[in-house]
Amino acid sequence: MVGLPARGKTYIAKKMARYLNWIGISTKVFNNGEYRRHYTAEYESHDFFRVDNDMAMNIRRQCAEAALKDMLDWLERGGNVGVFDATNTTRDRRRMILDSINKLQYKIFFVESVCEDPEIIEENVKEVKVTSPDYKNMDKEEAIKDFLLRIQHYQTSYEPLSENFDRQLSFIKIFNQGERFLVNKINGHIQSRVVYFLMNFDVSKRTIYLLRHGESELNVKGRIGGNSDLSERGQNYAQALAKFVEQENIPNLKVWTSELKRTQQTSEHIEAPKECWKALNEINAGVCEEMTYEEIAVKYPEEFALRDQNKYTYRYPKGESYEDLVARLEPVIMELERQKNVMVIAHQAVARCLLAYFLDKNSEELAYLKVPLHTILKLTPVAYGCLIEEINLNVESVDTHRERPKNISRSRSIEAALETVPPHEE
Repeated sequence: MVGLPARGKTYIAKKMARYLNWIGISTKVFNNGEYRRHYTAEYESHDFFRVDNDMAMNIRRQCAEAALKDMLDWLERGGNVGVFDATNTTRDRRRMILDSINKLQYKIFFVESVCEDPEIIEENVKEVKVTSPDYKNMDKEEAIKDFLLRIQHYQTSYEPLSENFDRQLSFIKIFNQGERFLVNKINGHIQSRVVYFLMNFDVSKRTIYLLRHGESELNVKGRIGGNSDLSERGQNYAQALAKFVEQENIPNLKVWTSELKRTQQTSEHIEAPKECWKALNEINAGVCEEMTYEEIAVKYPEEFALRDQNKYTYRYPKGESYEDLVARLEPVIMELERQKNVMVIAHQAVARCLLAYFLDKNSEELAYLKVPLHTILKLTPVAYGCLIEEINLNVESVDTHRERPKNISRSRSIEAALETVPPHEE
């Protein structure tokens, strides 16, 4: 990362890492500020960042070297992408980074956040920086004043990436949080994915409402997949959902559904623009479509065990895996990142994948996230993460969540295989 303080570098770094981890590229952020706070005494004032403070400059250099070393060690142990989250505002600092990384023959990509809009800078300082551990014992107004002086110290030595001087480097410059971009010398598939992602997310305030369709006729019978209609309780939920949307009075709301009947019937009474996405269709269970877990355990006991052993990568015969589903949903995530207020009415596996992205869950957690029927998950992206609120509309439904059983052996009994199957009709 490159840029002056309060330009959203850590926000970008964390968001980029979350996206790359979600698509299966092991990524970790190494934040230089955390190293500084670990290796130094309690923060006192902006004077620590003066360019003529030789002692502090030496400490800062040592902290940067320690963070960089940890990042390179992590990459050597098998990590795919390390994000060095620091200001890196001088050519000397960037040269040190290049020299360290080039020795190990890793590719280097710089992401610079440039912001000249005083309103954006002021909002970043007020919402994020004054809540930093540096200012835990300082009055808010004093903290703002101190941080603005800190920025001034950096500005005296700031050397932005230049399309002329640095034309041999791979980098992207982001101006005013996405107002415009400058991309130089992209090198490889991962860098291309990163650029595409960085050019597609919106930092403005918004809310995503993630939910499953109302209870379906096949849900009641404990059967997976299919394309059935809503049950009577599912229809009641669709009515309740429309009332909820009306009461919330959500500005410029868009509603996205899958192609399957149960999601479209759930959205039927909502007064808002609707869009149908094939990518939001439920995971394809292949030969197991419309079967109960009991039937699968009897007919395909080995497949049932294999899925329990690694639910994320397991692919149904002639069907899909959660890993396949994540790849299918990437365009949905890209479009969600560009939107304002959206209600996504989807399915259990699809909702798990989307929820895992916003909550930064790993693949093992993803496959077992709880997304109950008749419950709205209200997601509000914030500075370094996402707030979640569960809203239950008090319409009864069956429970379709199956936890991972203790016994995942291929030689287990039918009883052990079905230990965590929720109750249902038939």
